[in-house]
Amino acid sequence: MVDVKFDRYYRYADLTRIMQEFAAEYPNLVTVESIGKSYEGRDIWLATVTNKETGVDTDKPAIWVHGNIHASEVSTSSACLHLLYTLTQGYGNDDRVTQVLDTRVYYICPRLGPDGAEWALADKPIIRRSSTRPYPYNEDPIEGLVMQDMDDDGRILQMRIEDANGHWKAHSDEPRLMIRRDPDEYGGTYYRILTEGHIENYDGINIYPQKPKEGLDINRNYPANWRQDNEQPGAGPFPTSEPEVRAITLFVSSHSNICIATDLHTMSGVLLRPFANRPDTDMIGEDLWIYQKQGAKGKDIIGYPDMSIYHGFKYHPDTVISGGGDWMYEHLGIFYWAIEIWNPRQHAGIKVEKFIDWWREHPIEDDLKLLKWSDDELDGKGYIDWYQYDHPQLGKVELGGWDLLYAWRNPVPHMLEKEIEPFAQWFIWQGLTTPKLELYDLTVTALDGANYHIRMTVHNTGWLPSYCTKNALKKERVRPVIAEIELPDGAELKTGKQRMTLQQLEGRSHTPVSNVRSFGTANTADRTMVEWVVKALKGSEIQLIARHDRAGTVRETVILE
Repeated sequence: MVDVKFDRYYRYADLTRIMQEFAAEYPNLVTVESIGKSYEGRDIWLATVTNKETGVDTDKPAIWVHGNIHASEVSTSSACLHLLYTLTQGYGNDDRVTQVLDTRVYYICPRLGPDGAEWALADKPIIRRSSTRPYPYNEDPIEGLVMQDMDDDGRILQMRIEDANGHWKAHSDEPRLMIRRDPDEYGGTYYRILTEGHIENYDGINIYPQKPKEGLDINRNYPANWRQDNEQPGAGPFPTSEPEVRAITLFVSSHSNICIATDLHTMSGVLLRPFANRPDTDMIGEDLWIYQKQGAKGKDIIGYPDMSIYHGFKYHPDTVISGGGDWMYEHLGIFYWAIEIWNPRQHAGIKVEKFIDWWREHPIEDDLKLLKWSDDELDGKGYIDWYQYDHPQLGKVELGGWDLLYAWRNPVPHMLEKEIEPFAQWFIWQGLTTPKLELYDLTVTALDGANYHIRMTVHNTGWLPSYCTKNALKKERVRPVIAEIELPDGAELKTGKQRMTLQQLEGRSHTPVSNVRSFGTANTADRTMVEWVVKALKGSEIQLIARHDRAGTVRETVILE
């Protein structure tokens, strides 16, 4: 039995062990391989999950899931491991899991950025955005406030310093809670609030966060809409310059069977989709409609709202996000989602519609609800009452406030499993919606003179069309169905070609909700047929193949009678 639990976060050595245990315990379902190495030389592990007895992975429609491209977002690795656990436990016990693994494949990469995650999970954590590679300069910073656990209690809290010109004051009814000073307010007791840490080369006056030596955000290093650092900080010197992003782009772009991809992040409790840099009106209508149906199903299963990054998740109204994982839709025509795991506000009973705007402006009542949630559900471990500390540069300060790494960045450990459990069901649903090429009909008719007429018809039994997205057609990223015939020695192909290009096959994704308007629209666009005439001896064995990049492969053997 695989030794994995979902009330803790695993460092790299344990993550590696767990994945290898899955491969050893379920050799008929799981293969684990490295798709590349990180900046520090760690393997980037990928689990391929499918029933190997029903065919190789590349002959089946695929779902891609990855996590932990951002260093401290370690619950995303847990969600990937939970998907792996759900699939292996469910095979043979759950009809839907059995069906999806018999006919589809999952590519699961739990930790795309292992170096930064290892820093974040250290006994004394170092928090970086993603990679540990020095960028843009390989020199140590020499001044500024450095985030650090100063009193060695295993937490990085906040520092409260009394200051007549401070921006903050204590709430009148709940003195633990710091609230903004009113615009016209004066004459009270005010504070500055800083992150817990030490100040290098402090001049006694100025305090600024130290810009980290490791300044990359490798989620901005993807090819689509990449921009230089002056427009998109941390994007790297050029697209796919970083080994972690190069590994994923090489794998995904060389596996044309991938139909849907999901990138796991934290935190906000939302399902995000393209576009990141422009409105829905710029998306092909048919793709938008499918996205909306996928999102509605995700919301129903997981409970997170769904929205486009552009419309619901911009960091500032005058800027857009670019260079992220939505290159999979933009360049490859793969349906791409990003799940932002965990939302303490939701657990505290706060309804949020504008996820980014909430950080800038929200009612104080929300903070009181969050504080009560910490007291009741986290035993007070989320928000710490202020206590005195003798700071080496600042003198007497108070430490306290939110333990952000514990309560906000990822689900608190005892709530982790419940939070990530629904994701696997959405991924299983996604898998069962992918296009699936299957045999519809096969006839062999003996003709005069040792000639045989062979007719093979295949159809798409999946919900999605064979090409998945209209954008894939627009970008010419996916071929139609290809039919091939393989003849034994001495046989002769009289009509037809050894390899023929047929057509794309539609699915059921655009079936209207009612048949009121269906008059005159019925068709068989989900089927295609190919014919050959072969001259061969009786008893000859003929191999027939129909394949589609995303819908899979059909292989049939015909023995002439």
